Amino acid sequence: MDIFGGVWKNHERKAKEKIDRLVGPEDTLVLTGDHSWGKNLDQCREDLQYICNLPGRKILLRGNHDMFWDAKKTERLNKEYEGKLYFLQNNYYTYEDYALVGTKGFTFEGPFYLNRRGRVIGWDQEKAKAAEKLVNRECKRLRTSFEAAKADGYQKFIMFLHYPPTNILELDSPFTEMAEEYGADQVIYSHCHGTARFHDSILGEHNGILYRLVSGDYLDFEPVRIL
Repeated sequence: MDIFGGVWKNHERKAKEKIDRLVGPEDTLVLTGDHSWGKNLDQCREDLQYICNLPGRKILLRGNHDMFWDAKKTERLNKEYEGKLYFLQNNYYTYEDYALVGTKGFTFEGPFYLNRRGRVIGWDQEKAKAAEKLVNRECKRLRTSFEAAKADGYQKFIMFLHYPPTNILELDSPFTEMAEEYGADQVIYSHCHGTARFHDSILGEHNGILYRLVSGDYLDFEPVRIL
């Protein structure tokens, strides 16, 4: 990860030191994706063991680089790592009286066409259509999480995404609409790396919901307390 800037140098050591200091065995730690560069599960086992060794209950969300994690095989991962890691996809987990729901999500990231003043004057229409299909697919998966929790009587939700809920042109999206539909208290997301990207999506309160960016470099690898 060092190629992405000095903040990433020894990031695994910095993250472990800060997590060990702030997270206790009774706490719940949600990691919002991109857990390993490995292309299959065998190539990822060392990275997943690193996460297993962290304190607390670890809930993992699927990121766009998590090639080892086929969404259809989430149940298999949960069986293999039972009691060690909890994989969040088409299901939900709990924290006190909250249901923790989530999916990878997706956001159209361009290309956007800019004028010489840096203003967006157009974008790639074909890629935007492809992105819309992926957004719809991820929304179906997210709704599955919400509905499973709701069927079990949960009324309070924290929603997790890997991708930001909106792109740089959007004020709202199908993901923000779903958060509002189910009355989520917070929406937690990552994926935005580097100072130029930290404000690509919603930060702070929007329509009564608190939106938080938790990318590793944004937080300098220090876990943020959600509840």
